[in-house]
Amino acid sequence: MSYVPNTPEEQQAMLESMGLSSLEDLLAPVPANVRLNRPLDLPAALSEPDLRRVVTRMAAKNRNLDTAISFLGAGTYDRAIPSVVPHLQRRSEFVTSYTPYQPEVSQGMLQTIYEFQTMVCQITGLDIANASLYDGATAMVEAVFIALGPGGKGEVVISAGVDPQYRRVLQTYAFARGFTVKEVPTRNGVTSLEELDAAVTATTTAVVVQQPNFFGSIEDMQAIEKIAHKGKGVFISVATEPASFSVLAPPGEYNADIAVGELMSFGNPMSFGAPALGFMASKQKFMRLLPGRLVGQTVEEGGDKQTGYVLTLQTREQHIRRERATSNICTNQSLLAVGATIYMAAIGKQGFRELGQLCLQKAHYAFRQITALPGFEAPFTAPFFDEFVIKSPVPLARLEEAFTQAGIVGGYALDKDYPDMENCMLFCVTETRTKEEIDYLVSVLKEVQA
Repeated sequence: MSYVPNTPEEQQAMLESMGLSSLEDLLAPVPANVRLNRPLDLPAALSEPDLRRVVTRMAAKNRNLDTAISFLGAGTYDRAIPSVVPHLQRRSEFVTSYTPYQPEVSQGMLQTIYEFQTMVCQITGLDIANASLYDGATAMVEAVFIALGPGGKGEVVISAGVDPQYRRVLQTYAFARGFTVKEVPTRNGVTSLEELDAAVTATTTAVVVQQPNFFGSIEDMQAIEKIAHKGKGVFISVATEPASFSVLAPPGEYNADIAVGELMSFGNPMSFGAPALGFMASKQKFMRLLPGRLVGQTVEEGGDKQTGYVLTLQTREQHIRRERATSNICTNQSLLAVGATIYMAAIGKQGFRELGQLCLQKAHYAFRQITALPGFEAPFTAPFFDEFVIKSPVPLARLEEAFTQAGIVGGYALDKDYPDMENCMLFCVTETRTKEEIDYLVSVLKEVQA
């Protein structure tokens, strides 16, 4: 039951058990000057069938992916989710699970976190991963904190190709913490290597670059790594589209120190953009600095030697002495990690490769069809994975109106974050899109252009 109905008689019985005669008596400690002293401005109560009709009409005003075709990415991705994922993820053992302080009664959740950490290591190519990060943006900031160290001061160099929301979160923390942030511009849709080289000095604390970047373009991470490591800086790789790990070199291969990003699209619906699922993986040397928790595998003492799971390391200030804490990442945020773990286990290694190949092939088909239309141009020549930028010959407001009428969720208008990119839209084509849907998008663009 999703709510607890109390009859007036039951309410009165509860009040009497507290020695009260009315709800007013219960509220007596609330000061009069903060009391409303009038009825709430709400419409009259409805019967359940009438209320259901009202709520259904309200919900119908939202566009959703059951009725619309989405070409929107920009950090949140429409992904095919095997039915086994929600079936297992919604089991009460996971849905009601809290922080696993007592390992002897939390083996299921601890094992799931351990498997999640293992799979994150496998797809990133790094040594160790943690769990229970809130989202990709704060995961990136936590990686920067590791680089800054206990003093919390220093200079962070970040590419303008990193998700604008992530950069805004970093700037907010920089303002509060007192470290500096230097942004390096992009050229032809990728980070300018010349300007990055000029920005990074021997005293640079961290270098942050996204792969693929916010424009969907593929960065030259091998060249960037050499620049990032010419001093003592920590090289942080950001990934908002984790399907790219299936076809591109993972962070471990190009010597990234820490990889962070967003895994919500693995096994979890877009849900209007939230909740999110941050991840972090790193080289072994950062193990004792990682925020959140690390679950380890062990064996029981005694004869049976059964496998067991424990909270191995925790840097959260509630768990260890405050002066030694490196993070205040809070309670267990692993319900979405459960979904991601089930998803990765369900599709397997071969399915993971096929996922990336489908995204790559379908996105490039869409790109070729759109750029074949008169006036629709690609402002960049850099290679891409499953997102790409198109400059429209007509205002984006006109495009978006046509998309709405056609039942399409269009791309992301880039001039919101990059004022010099007027009439440029970021399109995303994942494995969920069919050839017919892509051709339909192209036909709508053709009509608008005409």
